[in-house]
Amino acid sequence: MKLVVLVKEVPDTYGDRKLNLETGLADRGASDAVLDEVTERAMEVALTYADANADTEIIAVALAPEGATATIRKALAMGATRAIHVTDEALLGADAILTAETLAAAIKREGFDLVIAGNSSTDGSGGMVPAAIAEYLGAAHVSGLSSVEISDSSVSGSRPVDGGVQQVSVDLPAVISITEALPDPRFPNFKGIMAAKKKPLDTVSLGDLGVNAEDTEAARSIMLTVAEKPAREAGIKIVNEGDAAEKLADFLVENRLA
Repeated sequence: MKLVVLVKEVPDTYGDRKLNLETGLADRGASDAVLDEVTERAMEVALTYADANADTEIIAVALAPEGATATIRKALAMGATRAIHVTDEALLGADAILTAETLAAAIKREGFDLVIAGNSSTDGSGGMVPAAIAEYLGAAHVSGLSSVEISDSSVSGSRPVDGGVQQVSVDLPAVISITEALPDPRFPNFKGIMAAKKKPLDTVSLGDLGVNAEDTEAARSIMLTVAEKPAREAGIKIVNEGDAAEKLADFLVENRLA
């Protein structure tokens, strides 16, 4: 079984996250770079299957800046067999469609039985890349899984829907996205960290994958304007002098909240 896990480097959610007001892109230098937690959980899904199936190959695939190598190696330290780092200056500020097309090209180049991704990253929060990748690959897609069962020929699981839980199953090859309801990822141990230094980590460019970032036939988007979030203003304090309810009602009406 060949499992491809999509991993992503993101700004640390516990640090400052800012936009570059000139480019509209995330300021990657504003905080530490880490693997997105939901992609670590996706890796854990693959590793759990590999623990019970010795013939499993796990390939971590990341589209990230050139300096993301150390972060990607964490996926190798967790237990991935090898990693592919897609990096190219033309991918700076890539939208979801270009990102999906590029990742799909890298996956198709390797071959796969199952692609496992997080449902939404903590930096972009678009949530559409796994579905777009499945479209490019011509594979079945199941999104938002809160549990996963992988067999030799299919993948199944459950996902919450309005009013209940939906059970879904598709034949392989397939693409799935998982939520943070899946188990916590394992921590890399010392043995894993040392082994990661010797595991293959291949770097590929758009040229290697045959993807043209300037292709006008493919959907591309650009940032037109960007603005910093306004500073938080002081609230209004209402002192109860017998007319607090009236003042509150006036405030709600004035701000169109009632």
